[in-house]
Amino acid sequence: MKGLIGKKVGMTQLFDDSGKAVPVTVIEAGPCYVTQVRSLDQDGYSAVQLGFEEAKPQRLTGGELGHLKKNDLPPLRFLREFRTDEELEEGEKLTVEVFTEGERVDIVGKSKGRGFAGVVKRYGFSGGPKTHGQSDRQRAPGSIGAGSTPGRVFKGKRMPGRMGTDTVTSQNLLISRIDPENNIIAVRGSVPGPKNGLVIIKEARKQ
Repeated sequence: MKGLIGKKVGMTQLFDDSGKAVPVTVIEAGPCYVTQVRSLDQDGYSAVQLGFEEAKPQRLTGGELGHLKKNDLPPLRFLREFRTDEELEEGEKLTVEVFTEGERVDIVGKSKGRGFAGVVKRYGFSGGPKTHGQSDRQRAPGSIGAGSTPGRVFKGKRMPGRMGTDTVTSQNLLISRIDPENNIIAVRGSVPGPKNGLVIIKEARKQ
């Protein structure tokens, strides 16, 4: 199965054969353990649950510890499901070697949290004029609706609010390098989320 849970380490650059600098994101991926296998007969769909990053037992609930102890697995902090029809056994260990250099992957992560943001930062609004007596309207959104018709503000109107911490998928990223000894994957381009943010690496859907 081509899927792993990992942690974003940061960005750096590699040099290709022609000497060109290539920006890459370094991800510490795996080792992951198969904590549960879901079948079509029993669960109604086929999937594999993977666990990542060993943690102190007191950081997990009793139910989580019992779920992992069933397959003699260590306490694992993160559990995520991957839809697949491949047959894997519970307790099996997956490493970065499930992928190969030159392969394309999709990476899912949570974008950086920006807190409460105005429309200029959040949506790129131009704001009001900088001259002609302007005093406090420079970054304001302006009018938000008509008067008598429709007499209300439409749902989904772009206005100030919480920005970031959204699930974002970067598609078709090229694997530039794999380091099995250190469980490292370097992918070309940027990956959503902050440093040490949790990411999910999957085989690219749009090859």
